[in-house]
Amino acid sequence: MTGLKTRLAALAASCLLLSGCGLSSSFALPLDVLAGPNAAKADLTGTRIIVGSKDFTEQIIVGHLTEFMLAAAGADVVDLTNIQGSNSSRQALVSGDIDVQWEYTGTAWVSYLAQTDPIPDEAKQFEAVKAADKENGLEWLDYAALNNTYAFAMRKQDAQALGISTTSQIAELVKRDPSQGVFCLETEFVSRSDGFPGVQKAYGFTVPPGNVKIFGSGAVYAALGNGACKFGEVYTTDGRILALDLTLVEDDKKFFPQYNIAPVVRTDFLREHPQVKDVLDPLVERLDNRTMQELSAKVDVEGADPVEVARDYLVEEGIIALP
Repeated sequence: MTGLKTRLAALAASCLLLSGCGLSSSFALPLDVLAGPNAAKADLTGTRIIVGSKDFTEQIIVGHLTEFMLAAAGADVVDLTNIQGSNSSRQALVSGDIDVQWEYTGTAWVSYLAQTDPIPDEAKQFEAVKAADKENGLEWLDYAALNNTYAFAMRKQDAQALGISTTSQIAELVKRDPSQGVFCLETEFVSRSDGFPGVQKAYGFTVPPGNVKIFGSGAVYAALGNGACKFGEVYTTDGRILALDLTLVEDDKKFFPQYNIAPVVRTDFLREHPQVKDVLDPLVERLDNRTMQELSAKVDVEGADPVEVARDYLVEEGIIALP
């Protein structure tokens, strides 16, 4: 492992390559870790790998998980997590400023590959993204069960009282009794074609404007939890779903795009370091919505540091060990 001063200098130099790069860690990551009994048998000793992520909790946690696993395999890891904006992190990967980051199939398909029609089947969506991005010199490794897509959520007592478990049932309730259809939505979701207008069209219901309450990012959860609305727009992996004991409503017509997460690297980088896939496979196998909800809740609800959350999870899973 490189020393603290060397590591920070490398991080700072790497950050200069990115426009608007944002790093939030207040200290160097404690990457002096060993491979655990459940780690892949791989040796990346002496390989310098720059790990990036976007700038929200889930991405930062996954970025740190990746760093610990690569470090345990012997890699000289440089932390470039917390890059501001999806386009900036994508460009960093394409240009070679970072070597690996985790991306979402739906984001790549719609935002980067400019496709207008998402594919409802998550496996087919992944294969389509993987094939298309090969032309951009990028390799998608295997995808995880974690699917950070949109959904509606309700307070558990409301869902039980109304007997609602699917979005089709929400539509039937709203058509039967419009006064029940009070929705808390984020600003952008209100007008996006893959947001509320599209949901209403796909499920065949209409909500009067007065029944829509608009909030900034994240405030929907608190509003839903305190009963300000019956239904709220949420992200399926958010830790506040657990903390507030909310019930996710099934998108039974699969209107929302699939957002499965997968590690992405450049083709030339993977050709030189094929063992990176082996190292990350144990994490791909473990990441699902429940796991991420629990990890995110530790950060967003309990106030834990994402570095420590990532390290402790991998120790518990036997993927890394502390010296």
